[in-house]
Formats: sequence, structure tokens, C-alpha cells
Amino acid sequence: MLNHSRQRWSLYALLTVVSLGLCLLIQPGLTMQARSPHLSPTPTATTIVQAPEPPVDQVNTLLQQAQQAYETDQWDEAIATLTTAITTAAQTGDNEAQLIGYRNLALVYRQLRDWEQASGAIAQAFSLIEAVPTLQQSRLGASVLDVQGSLYADRGQVAIALEQWQQAAQIYTAIGATDELLQNQINQSQVMQAGGFYRQAIELLAPLEHPESTLPDSPQRAISLQSLGDALRSFGILDRSQSVLETSLAIAQRLQQPYLIQSVQLSLANTQYTQGDNDRALATYQELTQNSLFDDLKIYALSNQLNLLATRRQPGELTTLWNQFQTQIDQIPPSRSLLLAYVNVAQRFIQLDTEAKPPHGELGQFLAIALQQAQSLGDRQSESYALGTLASLYEKEQRLTEAKTLTQEALQLAQAASAPEISYQWQWQLGRIYKIESDRTNRPQALEQAISFYINAVDTLKQLRTNLVAVNAQVQVTFQDSVEPIHRQLVSLLLDETYGAVSAPKIDQARTIIESLQLAELDNFFQEACLDTQPVNIEQLDASAAIFYPIMLADRLEVVVRLPNQPLRHYSTPVSQAEVENLVRRLRPALTFSLATRFRSGVTQLYDWMIRPIGDELKSSGVNTLVFVLDGALRNIPMAALYNGDTQAYLIQDFSIAITPSLQLVQPRSIQTENLQVLTGALSEAREDFGPLPNVEYEIAQIQAKIPAQVLFNDSFTASSFQTAMANNAKPIVHLATHGQFSSNKDETFLLTWDGRLDIDSLNRILQGTALDQQIVELLIMSACQTATGDKQAALGLAGMAIRAGARSTVATLWRVSDEATALLMEKLYEVLSTQQVSRAEALRQAQLAILNDPNFDGHPYFWAPFILVGSWL
Repeated sequence: MLNHSRQRWSLYALLTVVSLGLCLLIQPGLTMQARSPHLSPTPTATTIVQAPEPPVDQVNTLLQQAQQAYETDQWDEAIATLTTAITTAAQTGDNEAQLIGYRNLALVYRQLRDWEQASGAIAQAFSLIEAVPTLQQSRLGASVLDVQGSLYADRGQVAIALEQWQQAAQIYTAIGATDELLQNQINQSQVMQAGGFYRQAIELLAPLEHPESTLPDSPQRAISLQSLGDALRSFGILDRSQSVLETSLAIAQRLQQPYLIQSVQLSLANTQYTQGDNDRALATYQELTQNSLFDDLKIYALSNQLNLLATRRQPGELTTLWNQFQTQIDQIPPSRSLLLAYVNVAQRFIQLDTEAKPPHGELGQFLAIALQQAQSLGDRQSESYALGTLASLYEKEQRLTEAKTLTQEALQLAQAASAPEISYQWQWQLGRIYKIESDRTNRPQALEQAISFYINAVDTLKQLRTNLVAVNAQVQVTFQDSVEPIHRQLVSLLLDETYGAVSAPKIDQARTIIESLQLAELDNFFQEACLDTQPVNIEQLDASAAIFYPIMLADRLEVVVRLPNQPLRHYSTPVSQAEVENLVRRLRPALTFSLATRFRSGVTQLYDWMIRPIGDELKSSGVNTLVFVLDGALRNIPMAALYNGDTQAYLIQDFSIAITPSLQLVQPRSIQTENLQVLTGALSEAREDFGPLPNVEYEIAQIQAKIPAQVLFNDSFTASSFQTAMANNAKPIVHLATHGQFSSNKDETFLLTWDGRLDIDSLNRILQGTALDQQIVELLIMSACQTATGDKQAALGLAGMAIRAGARSTVATLWRVSDEATALLMEKLYEVLSTQQVSRAEALRQAQLAILNDPNFDGHPYFWAPFILVGSWL
């Protein structure tokens, strides 16, 4: 099975054939003409509708000719023909044909990313709506709104785009234009998916999935279900994705639409690949490659086959694939989608670390053909992609002067084409090239140039993360392959001491970049850009707290630290990211084995790397709380258990400790201990595959003895009763004493209620309902949860749950703890909260120390260390 975190971002390498589809219109009756299946990269509902018999009048003949030019990506010819059609229609007083001509002209300019001309054409189309026959006004007006929405979406103005599409959808609904409505929804869904808003895309199309849907079989319905299946796969809901795609395939087969059948088969194979069913996926890819009559589907199937076979490292298979690609590029007429697919393939082969990959000379020739074809089409986006990839080949060969020149040209083309999804790649590439130049020449200026291009790449990625940009799926951003390495490499450059000490502004910049990486990782976890962040001045957060950013880099562990009233500083240890991760992998099971002290050397080593360089100063600084913004695998280790070998003390014995995924997500405010109340949901009996929690009853009784509590216990603790209690009588503390699991896969992160599993989104809806009434949950406690076994990024799920819950602070456990120790620790926590004016972090610290000092537990971290505080520590 694929790693879940990689799975979600790498799906974009699996080429599909459903994307935003807007085709040219012809008369009469506003029928939508099919684009050639041999050329079309986007078989949508408009792709497979049969065209009417060619009209006989001159204007419609011109519209037909423009359609043919559009289908073959002959943009200049399409523009010239449409301009003639518009002029002819104006001379004959045919306002309907004029409107259609301007609407179609806007689509052609959209393909060229000439926004000024496209906007002018669509404005002309709008001006003609009232002049067309009344019976056509609504349908034509909605069609123009559809195109205008696509123009806004392409430029990242998604809110306006969705507003335009929703207006069009209302018109289509009112006039009963079912096919156009489905196409409109497909377009909305695709733009949502392009921006990572999979949940909204799923909600939009989900009604089509229901058995009670009365819509008849149609190409539009099949394609809508295909789009839904692709969104479900990207969201990690794989079984449902398979079911929906199988329904789509059945409809396509009943309609006897060959192209649609095979495109859905491709989507279904992608889901099977993601499920780990490689044999079935490979069989479909090979079948399409060998027998499909549609050239674009052959290329997509070949590309996905390459992704699958690359992991097998079978030289013979890869050589055969490469030979097929070389044959296809010479035989198939070019289009943007196919060119992007070709370049994607070349990139994949360049990145392969195997002797089976093609010689660089053959790859260069392949890219030169793709570059020539892009230039013949006048397609700056494809030209940029081909040129920059050719430059990456030169980079591999250390031909840096040529690589730099070509990359700069590729970047200019991408920026001129308004293609940020390509621009960031060449900004990153230039950063790498200048870094190599700096290493070779010892020129500080080259290092500064490298940093500048890396910063530009990060800024571009931030634009892609925060805006719903209509990104071509073939060049979509991938988290592990692009987002993470760019951020880490930039931090490494900023903190590079090759040319002397690092300035405070650069250290602050490195801190900001690692915060940006943390937010991007959470967006990837949630599968949508949904985080509400606020700029933060770390000097003003807490004058008695120290902030630690441990950052794992390829060659060292960096730690950025802020002490009160002091500038940021950093220190490093020459230990690689791989070494840190190996230590964490060995240490974690040792911490959870309560009968041995094998953990001691590991937690001592982490202390020496992360705390010791500043340990003496910490003690004299007046700091009482350490706040960690943890990186990667370090989230799986409780910082409370770090051990000072000199003083033979755990870190928790000297300081209160808190964790936050990002300071930009902290809602700082002290907890008000007066009139504290708690809502408790608890299970003591076994449910599903989880055993009983016999000490939970004692735990709840002790809470009730300390603080007024409303209790939902066993069969009274259901999802609906919990929601009702939160809606009717919200409390500042919510305590959930029940089984739960945190995972790097959002859909495997949940809490257990009497009647089932409460996933991360359901918990969010329940708790956020109170936030809307300004009754934010001050403290959420999950006392019996654990991180998924064998998942090195499982603690990401804990952070995700804490953030999505919307509580100001969350207490949760990294592993399943002794039932008895948990009950005693919670008893002490509530005792401190109800009787002392202390921070949340200090209250948890005192509770942990009570267990650490209890002789019944021998001071072992297994019993007290996994309880961590996420969020506000005040």
C-alpha cells in the first residue's frame, strides 16, 4: 500500500481525462460540438455529444471551421475565423451568432492566457444578450456566465468564479437544462479539486451518487460521477471512489461511448493503483496502451504505467515503455495536454535512479521534439515546461551555464503565460543552480541569488496553496517531491554559515519558512487550504516562554530559539535528517515498554542535540515554559521525556511544555479558573475492536468531585447526544475519555462513541457550532487516544485533530496509556485547574510530575510522558 501522506499529493502524477471543460458553441439550438477524441485532453460532457448536421449558412460554416481549429489547438486560425464570423453576423443582423462568436473567441483567448482580449470578448457577448431572441436569452446568458467564471478561476479569483457558475447553475435549473447543469457542476468540481478543496467538490457532486437519483443515463452524468470518483480518490476515500467509478463505467457502457468508457477505465485503474492493487491497475494501463483507438488515452495510460513500473525497477519494462513514448511523439499530432504529458514522462525518466533509464542524449532529443511542437502551436505554457525540463537535464549533467540560460527563458515563458504551477519549478531550479555555483566559486553573491530564487519559489507555492488556481493536473504541485524539499533547502541556505555568522533577519526568515512548511503540511493533511492563520509577534506572546524550532535538514539538525527579550538565535548539530528519524524510530517503542529503561540513551541524545547548547542560559533566563514547533518525526516523541544526563532530570521536571504546529495558529489567552465546568463523554465498556476502559468510571467520578460536570457515559455518549449537549449547554472544558486514534491519514483519525466513530470533520462540526456563538472551547481533553502503530507521521493526525476541533488548547496522548495512570493524572490535572491560578501547561506539568513521582509507576515515561498540550499554553 502506498504511504498515505505521499499518496494524497502524488495522485496528480496519475493522468486522468476529466478537467474543466468549456467548448465552442455553434448554431442552431446552442448544441455543443465535440472536440476530436484524438486530440482532446479533456473529455467532458461536451466532448462526446453528437454534433448536428453542418449548417448551410455562411456564419455557421465559419463557426464550424473555428470549432475545428479550436479542436486542433490552431489558435490563430480559430481567432481569424471567429473574427470573420462575428463581422459577417453583424452585417446580417444576426445577434445570436455574434454573441456565440464573441463567447467562443473568449474561450480561444483563454487558451492563450490573453486575459485582456478574453475579457473584452466576453464583455461583448454580455452586451448582446438582450438583443437575442427571448427563448435563447437564458440559455445563452448562462453559457456566457460559464465562460466568464472560467476566466476568473484561471486568474485565481475563485470566489467570483464560483459566484458566476452558481448564477449559471440557477438558470440551468430554472429552464431544465440538465446536461448544461451537470457540465457546470463538473467545471466547479474540477476547479475545487485543482485548488485542493476536495470536500467541497465531493459535496457538489455527491447527490448524483445516490440510488434515488432519477437522472437518466447521459454522458454528462457519467462524467460527473467520474469527476466525483477522482475527487474521492484524491481525498483518500478509496472504496467509495471505486464504487462511484464503477457506476460511471456502467453508464458509459450502456451508452456505448468508447472514449468515455476508456477514460473512466483509466480513472478506475488510478484508484486501484492508489489502493495498492497494482496488478489490476497495470492490466488496465497495458490494455489501453495496446488497444485504445484514442491517442491521448494511450499516452495517459503509458504515463501512469511508467509511474507504477518505476517502483519495480525492472529494466526491460522501462526500456519498452521508453521506446513506445519515442514512437508516439513522432506519430501523434501535438496538443497542449499531450505535450505536458510527454514532458512529464521525460521528467520522470530524468529523476529515475536506475541504469534502465534512457541515455541523456535520447531524453534531450525527445524534449527537443516536444519543444519544437510547443513552439509550432504557439503554446508558451508547454514551451516553458519542455524548455525548463531540458534545462534540468543539463543540470544533471553539470552543464550549468546552459542550464541557467534555458531555465531563465523557461521562467520568463511561464510567467508570461501566468502559469505559477510551472514557474515555481524553474525558480527552484535556478536556486539549485546558483547554490552549486556558490559551492564551486565561493562567491557570496551566488548564494544570495540562490536564496532569492528559493524565496520566489516559496512565495509562488504559497499562492498556489491559498488560491484555487485552475492548475493542469499534469504539472500539479506534489508535497513530498516539491513543497517539502524547497522549504527545507531554503532554510538550509538561510542558516548557512559558510560566509560567516547568520544575521538575525535571516534567522527570522528561516523561522517563517518552516512555519509555512508546517501550514502546507497541515493543508495536505486536511486536503484543503482551510487554515485560518494570523501573523504573530513572538515577542508579545509570552515573556516567560522560550520558543524552539528544531528543523531536520539533509546534513544537520538546526534549532532556532527565541528567549525572552533576546533576538532569535540558532545552533546546529551535524546529524542528518535520516539519522534523527532512525533515532526516533528506535526510541518510540522503547518509551512505550514500561519494564525497561532502554529509552534513556535516546532521550538523552535528543536533549544533547536540542536543549544542551542553550541549557545553562535557559535556567538563568527566567523561562518557565518551553514551546516547541516540532518538525516531522520529532512530533512522535514527547519533549517532556528529554533527559539531562548531567542533572539526571527530565525536561518536564524543570519546565512546563507545550506543542504547537505553528505559532500562527495559536489563540493566546489565559484560562479562567473561576466557574469552570466540563462536558464529559466517556466509554468504559468495550466497543467495536477496542477493549474496556475500567478506570474511566473512576476518572469521571474524580472530575465530578473537582468541577461541575455534565456526563455522557457509555450508551448515553453517542454522536447525536454529544452534539445536542454542545449545542444546548456548551462548557469551557470538553473531556473525552474514550478510545481514539491519530494517523497521518485524516480518514483514519477518529474518536469512538457508543454508536460509532467520530471523525475529524464531525468533531469539528460539533465543537465549531459553539464557536459560532462565541463560546469557544477553552480546553479539549482526549485522555485515552493513541497514534497509529507504524505510522511515522501519525502525530500529524493529533495536531490536525487539535486544530480542526477549534479548541484553544488540546490535551491528548501519543500512545495508549495505563488506564490507572490516566485516571490519577486527570484527577491531579483537575485539582490544579480548580484550585490554582496557573497556566494550562503548568497544570499539566504538575499532573505529570504526580505520576512521575508515584512509586507505583517507577517514574517510567510510559505512564506520564505521552500527555501533550497542543495550542495555547497560557
